[in-house]
Amino acid sequence: MRFKDINVVITGGASGIGAASVAKFLSEGANVSVWDLGTPAPQQLPAGRYHFIKTNVANSDDVARAAQETLTHFKTIDVLINNAGITRDASLQKMTSEQWQQVLDVNLTGVFNCCKAVSPAMIQNNFGRIINTSSIVGLYGNYGQVNYAATKAGVIAFTKTLARELGKHNITVNAVAPGFIATDMIKTMPEKVIELMREKVPLKKLGTPEDVANVYAFLASSEAQFVSGAVISVDGGLTI
Repeated sequence: MRFKDINVVITGGASGIGAASVAKFLSEGANVSVWDLGTPAPQQLPAGRYHFIKTNVANSDDVARAAQETLTHFKTIDVLINNAGITRDASLQKMTSEQWQQVLDVNLTGVFNCCKAVSPAMIQNNFGRIINTSSIVGLYGNYGQVNYAATKAGVIAFTKTLARELGKHNITVNAVAPGFIATDMIKTMPEKVIELMREKVPLKKLGTPEDVANVYAFLASSEAQFVSGAVISVDGGLTI
């Protein structure tokens, strides 16, 4: 119960890594506010400790509303996990301006909007943990994902800069860079493609959403109080 009485915001928490993270923090006593445009899967949740707000992180007014509603409900925001993200894959010559802009709006501007809306409450409390989701694609690139890679590289630079700005307020800011994670999106791929992905990983397996959620939890905990501005890869050694 290391997060008892800790209030956590998780964007994109209705599915995938976000949903696994919601379960992780709730299991350790946290109060969790989920900001997502999707609808969470039906499940039994602790009364009073789970709060869902339909939120478009790309819209600053929507995020400001969600932050105020969360503060009204839970009084403080101690941890912000910027997990929401989308893909609109295409090679550069085939990528439309809309595909480029949609990914930037959610994956990068969304992180900016959420940090800007939540950080004043953290500064006032002289405490906070901000965790931003990057990707190995942001470190090494990937064919057909110039938009996604640009946003995930931007998240890393954003994280390091914000860690410098907010450190004096006892707020840590870190990034997590997942590799091949067995989300529902990957499970729909042909088995042959999944096997090729698995073979590229030194551990010879895909990660699980829980693997990423566990790293989120570590960075949000007191054990990571002196970790800030870091980028932690969760990729089974793929980037060695």
